[in-house]
Amino acid sequence: MALSVKVRTDGKQTQFLLWIGFGGLLALLTLAGISGLSVVRQIQTRNQRIREDYILRDRILEQLRSDIYLSGTYVRDFLLEPNDAMAEGHRAHFEKTRLTIEASIAQYRKMLNPEEVAPFNHLAEELSDYFNALKPALAWDAPERRSRGYAFMRDQVLPRRMTMISLANQVSKVNEHQLEQGNTLLTQLFRQFRLRMILMLALTVGIGIVLAAVSMYRILHLEREAQLRFREIVDARRELQELSARLVDAQEQERRTISRELHDEVGQSLSALLLNAGNLAKELPATAGDPLQGQLQSIRQLAEKTVAVVRNMSLLLRPSMLDDLGLAPALQWQAREVSRTTGLRVNVAAEGVSDELPEEHKTCVYRVVQEALHNCYRHAKAQSVRIHVKQEPTRLFLSIQDDGAGFQPRRDKGLGLLGMEERVKHLGGVFRVVSEEGAGALLSVELPLPLEPSPEITMYGRPNGLLRTSS
Repeated sequence: MALSVKVRTDGKQTQFLLWIGFGGLLALLTLAGISGLSVVRQIQTRNQRIREDYILRDRILEQLRSDIYLSGTYVRDFLLEPNDAMAEGHRAHFEKTRLTIEASIAQYRKMLNPEEVAPFNHLAEELSDYFNALKPALAWDAPERRSRGYAFMRDQVLPRRMTMISLANQVSKVNEHQLEQGNTLLTQLFRQFRLRMILMLALTVGIGIVLAAVSMYRILHLEREAQLRFREIVDARRELQELSARLVDAQEQERRTISRELHDEVGQSLSALLLNAGNLAKELPATAGDPLQGQLQSIRQLAEKTVAVVRNMSLLLRPSMLDDLGLAPALQWQAREVSRTTGLRVNVAAEGVSDELPEEHKTCVYRVVQEALHNCYRHAKAQSVRIHVKQEPTRLFLSIQDDGAGFQPRRDKGLGLLGMEERVKHLGGVFRVVSEEGAGALLSVELPLPLEPSPEITMYGRPNGLLRTSS
């Protein structure tokens, strides 16, 4: 009981450790996967944000450069246009372009990085000065535009426009620098992610190796324990088989001893009693109606009945013919007795059976037949039974077939069948039972014979042959 409790406790501890180990490993792998996905998502989001921000900034700067250049074109057309109506149209286009430039400046200011503040403020100041310088010229009439327009374009518009475009290019370079910094940051994030995954992989592999080592140790320990328990079970089973065999041998020896005691001692005493009763009857006068003669006759009848009972008990315990004449005569006598007492038709066929069989083999076959006939009468309710015994140089075969009710061998295996199987397996034989409900049963036994040389097999001084006895 203590060993069983210890085995169950070790098993529960092993299961608990395995659950913790593998559960922790799976949790670690899950955590590593979630962390990796989170980092990848962050990198992807950061990269997308940097790209979108750069594209938007570059689009605004490109639009700003285009509008600055276009504004100068509108101012030039305004100053060189002699027609006031046409000049007013160019001025209106300039004002619209100026508003677009101011809107772009306001939009870009919201996205400024620290590195862009100084060059962008410089650009905004230059644009403010540029527009302030253009205000007086935009109010000139046609004669003023013709007289002063060219010089104003050369000295004010063109230089300031080129300066602002140069400043916009500087801001664009700063934007490109910001893109490069973003790419550098992404590279660092990828490097950190790779380092984290390497550390997580190393940690997972390390834990997996430790878990595998612990599991292998526990499994090997349990395997050694199981092998030890299996050997103990095998040894105990072998000891039980040996004990069972010794018990069977002791039982047979005891039956033989009791049978001989009944035959030699009790039987002889009863025979002497019967003889003395006969002598006493001769000494008494043969007077009709003498009470002594009646009592003496009763004693003789009781003695004769007791002799018959003792003889039957002796033969049932251990038929002397099994030891004196061999297996075949003992089976024939048993068949006749069963037929006489139960009405069961028993047919015995003995083919090539030697009277020099080993003692254990004769006893085994005789007891198997005895138990089988008992089962056929008591349980199967059979009408006839066929028994066939055949001997070959290395094997002894026995088959018993009845026409009874049949049964399920796996389900209805009683002590009688177990005892027969135990006897057969003790001699290294094979025991089989084939039966179906309502179709009778077939019992077969195959026993190996010793390979020692034996004299020519004969039966009662006759050559080997087929002996049949029907009852």
